[in-house]
Amino acid sequence: MPNSENITRRTVQSTKPSEKQLICPLGDPSCVFLAELDKLRSEAKALSALVRTDELTGLYNYRHFMQVMELEMERTRRSLKPMSLIMLDLDNFKIFNDRWGHEFGNTSLVHIARLVAGTIRKLDIACRYGGEEFAIVLPDTPLPAGILLANRLRDKIQKSTLHCDDQPVAVTASFGVDAYLPTDRDDPSKFLHRADSWLFHAKANGRNRVCHAPPETQSGVSAEERELLRGN
Repeated sequence: MPNSENITRRTVQSTKPSEKQLICPLGDPSCVFLAELDKLRSEAKALSALVRTDELTGLYNYRHFMQVMELEMERTRRSLKPMSLIMLDLDNFKIFNDRWGHEFGNTSLVHIARLVAGTIRKLDIACRYGGEEFAIVLPDTPLPAGILLANRLRDKIQKSTLHCDDQPVAVTASFGVDAYLPTDRDDPSKFLHRADSWLFHAKANGRNRVCHAPPETQSGVSAEERELLRGN
């Protein structure tokens, strides 16, 4: 299982093209400015990563998440391929922190980030939305596939166990899933509200569950897929 440093490296570098080696415009291989320019470029790259990355979990932060949402929604309208969004929130986190302490609460957030990063595809974008809430943008993904991934993550989180002073500690999470279709015209805030409303529904109906938009409202969902989703 990767540590938070590996998560940061994977999420940041996956969207960056390879950089070309600096070459002196005058053709002088011993140019004294090349080393300084290379250092400045590395520092700028590191600062860019910090601006987009959540320091604790190594996942992308809220600011980058909102930028990605706009880009992927536009891509959906152009490519005519749906995008799914998963919102997940740790259950009873305030009680969890009060009992086990904020430091262990942070440990649990890093733990969830590792599970998420180890489950999603390379093209998916996982973010820490804020506090104990996370968001996962799934490009080119219809609603049934997004729901199946959410159920897989929910099961992984429930079956994983943390330890505090050699005492096992259970962690669960609730999920909300919705999909953005090429025919949709909601802006990022409205679409986010749709997915978040299903997360609230999961919380209100017992937690540790996945709630989602009705598959019947999504185009291209077969009868077999609907039956599979009902089973989950």
